[in-house]
Amino acid sequence: MNGTREALGPRSVAVLRAAESAATHALAADAERRLNHETVARLTGAGFARHFVPLAWGGTEGTFTDLLAAVAAVGEGCASSAWCAALWSAHARYAAYLPEDGQRDLWASGPDVRISASVKPSGEARRLPSGWLLSGEWEFVSGVEFAHWLLLAALEPGGDGARCRLFAVPRDDVRVRDSWHSTGLRGTGSHTAVMEPAFVPDHRTFLMADLVSGRPGPGRGRCHTVPAHLAGGLLFCAPALGAARRALGEWSSWAARTQASGRPDQDGSRLHQALARSADDIDTAQLLLEDAARRADSGTRAERDVLRNRRVTAVGADLLVDGVERLFRTAGVHAGAGVLDRSWRDVHMAAAHQLLRRESAGMAYATSVFSALAGEQPVRAGTATLREVTAGEY
Repeated sequence: MNGTREALGPRSVAVLRAAESAATHALAADAERRLNHETVARLTGAGFARHFVPLAWGGTEGTFTDLLAAVAAVGEGCASSAWCAALWSAHARYAAYLPEDGQRDLWASGPDVRISASVKPSGEARRLPSGWLLSGEWEFVSGVEFAHWLLLAALEPGGDGARCRLFAVPRDDVRVRDSWHSTGLRGTGSHTAVMEPAFVPDHRTFLMADLVSGRPGPGRGRCHTVPAHLAGGLLFCAPALGAARRALGEWSSWAARTQASGRPDQDGSRLHQALARSADDIDTAQLLLEDAARRADSGTRAERDVLRNRRVTAVGADLLVDGVERLFRTAGVHAGAGVLDRSWRDVHMAAAHQLLRRESAGMAYATSVFSALAGEQPVRAGTATLREVTAGEY
């Protein structure tokens, strides 16, 4: 516990209270497919929504290193709560790309504004003289029931070469359709947002390409000008890290009781090996993610660093899956329908995210390395990143 508090820094008490609430209500969140109101309030009070809000609006402009530690701590209690916390933080970073008047609409009354988003282009955006007419449906909007604002992606009119935009709309402008029936991360309530035609002024929209490339601009701090793949996978992996640590703790308690019951030595050796190997996997994943977080905080925009982080976070996700899978299979029928079962489902679900696919991450990294060694001009990742980032966020 002391180590956790040290990693969390000044927010430790508030974050640990949020983690405690998340753990208390985790079973209900999983069954009801939504977070508990108390947990949402605790997460907000712990500073997740304001973590990347610009200083000018009372936000923290925090680091990815601090956020990784905080999200993982909540993930030990409930991965769904950690997932929403991570996304509410990340989406405030996105909203920093809005023009000043748009940011004022969101944060004039304070920085603790929960923002949900769907970055997969959907719906229809029609140009008007001073804004846009936006309508349609957007799937997989995590935490939408508790959001104050939404960021919704749509393509500008113009055919195959159309640009993608993100539009900030008040939560009251959308209707939520219950559509989230998943294997894991059930409590995220990642339902569908339905919007009848509504006007969105120009100051509440910005180009997706600017966000993806981490384009600098007025009022944007270092945390805002981070290219998408330098930090994107990190935040999706953080809840799985917490869930895997919790799974290891639960499994270890079960295995210790099994040892005490006097099982044969051969079975004891199997449990020893499973514990050691899964601990190796989870600890290694944590070290990789912490390294990626430090790189995201460094201010680098180098292509090699972006692709390295993308590769590292995908490897971390694989290691977490391997570690939890070993625990689950070793426990067998004893895995039951409790914490270990839920952690197993949540880790697998998080690792299935588009940004954590190891094959595509490895291919992009290797292509860059080979191109550099061959003296070729490497293909910039920005365009590919835009396609992949908008392909499947949930």
